[in-house]
Amino acid sequence: MEKDISSMRSSLEFLKAEGDVMEIKEEADPILEISAITKSFDGGPVLLFDKVKGYPGVRDVSNVMANESIYPKLFDASNDKEMMRRAHHALLNPIPPRVVEEAPAQEVVIKEDIDVFSTLPILLHTEEDAGRILGGLNVLISGKYFDGGHEISFKRTHFQDRDWGTIMAGDSTHIGKIIKRFRPEPIPVTLNLCTPPAVLLAAGGTYLHAMIPFGSDELGFAGGLQGYPVDIVKAKTVDAYAVAQAEWVVEGYIETAPTHWESEKAAQAGKWEVAPFFPEYTGYLGGSVKTSGFKVTAITHREDRPIFYSPLAHSFEGENLMRPFRAASMYEWARRITDPAFIADVNVLQGQKGLLGVVFQVSKSKPRFEGYQKTLLYNILTLPEAPQVGIAVDEDVDIYCAEDVIWAMTTRVNPETGIVRGWGDRHRQGNPMEDLSQISGLQGFYGIDATVPFDHPLKMVFRQGKYPVDKIDLKKWFTEEQIHAARSRQCEYAKVIAKRGS
Repeated sequence: MEKDISSMRSSLEFLKAEGDVMEIKEEADPILEISAITKSFDGGPVLLFDKVKGYPGVRDVSNVMANESIYPKLFDASNDKEMMRRAHHALLNPIPPRVVEEAPAQEVVIKEDIDVFSTLPILLHTEEDAGRILGGLNVLISGKYFDGGHEISFKRTHFQDRDWGTIMAGDSTHIGKIIKRFRPEPIPVTLNLCTPPAVLLAAGGTYLHAMIPFGSDELGFAGGLQGYPVDIVKAKTVDAYAVAQAEWVVEGYIETAPTHWESEKAAQAGKWEVAPFFPEYTGYLGGSVKTSGFKVTAITHREDRPIFYSPLAHSFEGENLMRPFRAASMYEWARRITDPAFIADVNVLQGQKGLLGVVFQVSKSKPRFEGYQKTLLYNILTLPEAPQVGIAVDEDVDIYCAEDVIWAMTTRVNPETGIVRGWGDRHRQGNPMEDLSQISGLQGFYGIDATVPFDHPLKMVFRQGKYPVDKIDLKKWFTEEQIHAARSRQCEYAKVIAKRGS
């Protein structure tokens, strides 16, 4: 079928035709059941829940970005490497959003008797959660509040009353900076739910502010990724814009002062991150903090069976939402501070949690390039929004295979000179590593140089043995079916080294 990724629902129709969507016809409860089902199929097919308990006529979708062989299809890519390249092209070639007068997201408008809980099927993710946490939303701020640009990002929101809650925006984020700049003025915003896939990826990964400074057109990056403008529409009750093709929009104000605790237990404790909140992207149970309030002025949505979006922060989907634009930003920054010919590729491995780590594949094609890898690691790891762990490897290492990266670390790192470290000035929400720091309780960084020296006298000892896999045609001995069946039994790392012949 013809592909249309201008909205989530049209994207789902394409993925259905591809056989990538599992529809759940039986009723599922947003209280613990949907999160448990989603986690049970983490990294698998897209899950579309046709019946949500307590919310007639409402559907829910998850796992949209969970599988690396599924979501890249939306952007005519086949793997992570191609997704990063497309995100990189979008960073350098943004397409500004287009303002429209009418929008599907505003087919139904609720201004009176607002009750977030009875309207939105917000999940209770685990039995330890502080409450029903809204995590899969895109906060959109533009105009004077963002120097004429468009800021869009994921921000966890905990509604503690019918039309009021807390919204988390760290000081180092763009929204955190907006709050500090305009305090105590309320900031008009829209919370956009179930937006087009390109908007989700731009919201998740545009976090390296050295590459994407305050005032950038982040919706333009989404437009560049999908190949045409993202439509936006004036909000009904606040001076802000909403994503026209979203399924739901919550309009309102960020209350910049005073601050509020995210949970009752946190308020009782009076301390940050001692009371549970919900599973964070780092893989740990994140703690409640003190943050800004959010006042709802309206809820708008599509009329025909609106779709709620419920990604799990700690999941393959949570990581993949961050990876393409995150890797693309570091790829471009690395090219600028060293040499484009030196930077072969960049990847954020699963397990590096989207924000916390990165692998650089470098090419020491010239003598002067020796040492660039440490310049790169020192430079990028000291940025406030940078990863905490950076690894540099050679071109013969598959940076999309964690085992191959570990092999390079095991066999190529000089323990005396190959590890760089320092203390940072950032606070990573939900990452216990900050508690291990001995300097002001703030996280640091470490970089690993797992590259072979350009002119080392013993360089030949790093030469790999090469089995002649490229000199034979397996079809001389086996049928296509036999080859496919045999390879299906190989683990991913075995496939990597078998293809390389090493």
